[in-house]
Amino acid sequence: MPDIVRDVMTPNVLILSPRDTVVRAAALMRDQDIGALPVGEDDRLIGMLTDRDIVRRTTAQGLVPSEARVGDAMTKGILYCFEDDSCDDAATSMAANGIRRLPVVNREKRLVGIVSLGDLAKGGAEEPAAEALAEICRPSHGGYVGQLPRP
Repeated sequence: MPDIVRDVMTPNVLILSPRDTVVRAAALMRDQDIGALPVGEDDRLIGMLTDRDIVRRTTAQGLVPSEARVGDAMTKGILYCFEDDSCDDAATSMAANGIRRLPVVNREKRLVGIVSLGDLAKGGAEEPAAEALAEICRPSHGGYVGQLPRP
């Protein structure tokens, strides 16, 4: 069973610019079959863009996707783990922060990959990944219970 993130992460990650359009980002996510991409500027990570960010910060606000920029839709700031962190620590961080993916950096803080709960589970860290997923999926404020408002 792998002990460290480097052994289970996905290397060679695409990086978006905050100036990219949301349409370009969505097309990359579709073509690569992924739900999140890191955003970088001046050789540093500055945020993450998820498919959910696109919906919540552009589409739901009525913005024109071809004009909306990644920098307007992304989650600012960046949570990450180091490539030599333990898989248990990465899963604990994901659970504590309610996220399913973490960018992976080396000790010089350069992006070297991304790790997901699925990567942790497939790599042999099933228990920490399952615990993290259970924490992330815990309903908050009623979750999906109730009726949808009528238009």
